[in-house]
Amino acid sequence: MDLKKVFIKGSCPKKVGGQAVLEGIMMKSEDRTSIVLRLPDKSLHIKTEKLPEQKKWTQIPFLRGIFVFVDSLVQGMKTLMYSADVLEEYEGEGALEDDRFSLWLEKKFGKKGAWNIMIYSSVVISVLFTVGVFIIAPTAAVSWLKHFTESEVLLNLAEGVLRIVAFVLYVVLIARMEEIKKVFQYHGAEHKCIHCLETEKELTVENCRKYGTLHPRCGTSFLMFVFVIALVLFSLLGWPDLLFRIISRILLIPVIAGLSFELLKWAGRSDNWVVKILSIPGLLMQMITTKEPDDGQLQVAIAALKAATAKEGEFGQGACDNQGKMIKEEEDVL
Repeated sequence: MDLKKVFIKGSCPKKVGGQAVLEGIMMKSEDRTSIVLRLPDKSLHIKTEKLPEQKKWTQIPFLRGIFVFVDSLVQGMKTLMYSADVLEEYEGEGALEDDRFSLWLEKKFGKKGAWNIMIYSSVVISVLFTVGVFIIAPTAAVSWLKHFTESEVLLNLAEGVLRIVAFVLYVVLIARMEEIKKVFQYHGAEHKCIHCLETEKELTVENCRKYGTLHPRCGTSFLMFVFVIALVLFSLLGWPDLLFRIISRILLIPVIAGLSFELLKWAGRSDNWVVKILSIPGLLMQMITTKEPDDGQLQVAIAALKAATAKEGEFGQGACDNQGKMIKEEEDVL
């Protein structure tokens, strides 16, 4: 891992980020998001959405991390569902109207209401799964070590290590899936293009290709910061009974998210040796969650970044051919 390709000298951090999805990428700037998908006929589907004006309280240090964490969960699920729906429509493998449950929801709550119910239900299920597997399970599993040691430091350390190992194994296992491999390639394309933008080079495939797939502000690094900070904070509570440990760990999640976000922002705008050392665990994880993209995937990332950062009226939305010419307008359904 060459840190010089991650913390690039002269790079100017921009307020942009992204998320790889099924056959595409979502990019987010200060005032809008864009989703660009590669359709089965190799054309590009492009959709932009203006972001609502942010409230002042969402910019308060530490509190803003909690807001970003929740918003990322909701926005991420929206984007994944939207990409899946678009691809299903173009592939003709079953549309939303063939789903009886979705039909019932639409009839009962309307199209927008049904969409919101599915999104927030998915977010709740994802949160419950995450809390169960990465918060409750590790602390419960380590309880048996109490028979061998009374050291609160060792018990908390064992819990933290087990939590990180569980996460790494989870990522390694899903990385074996063909669809996820492609998502990780789009993740790499996203990072390459953001590096290109932040070094103020023209956004072309040739320029983006030169950069590495690792980035200091990646969400993967954020998760690793979460695990490390959680280990430290949980250790301060000692090793009480299981119920108290579970409750305290759940209650501390917002605090951990806030601290992790501030650390991530610091890592994104600084390249001193302390930041580099703290960033290494996240960068090592990115070596799993990002893969080298092909030129077509870089084209998708470039289109998404241009759409997200374009001035008002400069970039449309819809479906484009391989040269970027608009061929079909897309209705805004989000």
